Amino acid sequence: MKAIQISEHIWSLKTWMIIPIHVWVVVEEDGITLVDAGMPMMAKGIMKFLKQLNAGPLKQILLTHGHTDHVGAVKVILTENEVPVYAHQIEIPYLEGELLYPKRKKLENNLPKKLTQPLLEEEAGILKSVGGLKPFFTPGHSPGHVVYYHEKDQVLLAGDLFKSKNGKLQPPMFTPNMAEALKSSAVVGQLKPKRLEVCHGNTVFNPADQLKDYVQTVEKKLEGK
Repeated sequence: MKAIQISEHIWSLKTWMIIPIHVWVVVEEDGITLVDAGMPMMAKGIMKFLKQLNAGPLKQILLTHGHTDHVGAVKVILTENEVPVYAHQIEIPYLEGELLYPKRKKLENNLPKKLTQPLLEEEAGILKSVGGLKPFFTPGHSPGHVVYYHEKDQVLLAGDLFKSKNGKLQPPMFTPNMAEALKSSAVVGQLKPKRLEVCHGNTVFNPADQLKDYVQTVEKKLEGK
């Protein structure tokens, strides 16, 4: 597993399993936040890196969504770190196997019931910040997908809102509601991050500059169906 510091407070941990898989380590004033937990095989590497970083204890795990390649290391990490795990309240019944993910053939029991807590909301669905990260509800790839924005570093941890190639935004893979995901992509224009990170792909710098072309390309594909 490869670790790269991508900003003052954020490290990206990457492994390959046919395609790249990224998780993110965010250094807070009082410890560490892990965003997504990759595949089960990443658990030991993640825990080893957290110890080597020596930036305080793991405080929480934040999930962009509950698919297997984003939650795989959670259970092993929790054997040594008793910390809360958060996801959007809409996502939890899907990742716990109570509801069928859209266009999937069987229920997914990706995490035990009652392990994952809902992200806190202020009002009208606005999500509260967790440490230095502000969550935004971005459904489409999954019903309760969220992204996390680190305002101080101006980095958007976008999960599977997009994938990327050669620094260019591309539509996410295996997305049951691409029209909704396209609507969710507007968060990039709202926040205008300097750097966008995806689970599957590489860094996209100044992604808002690409958003208009991205929207037009995806709209044409949707119209062609």
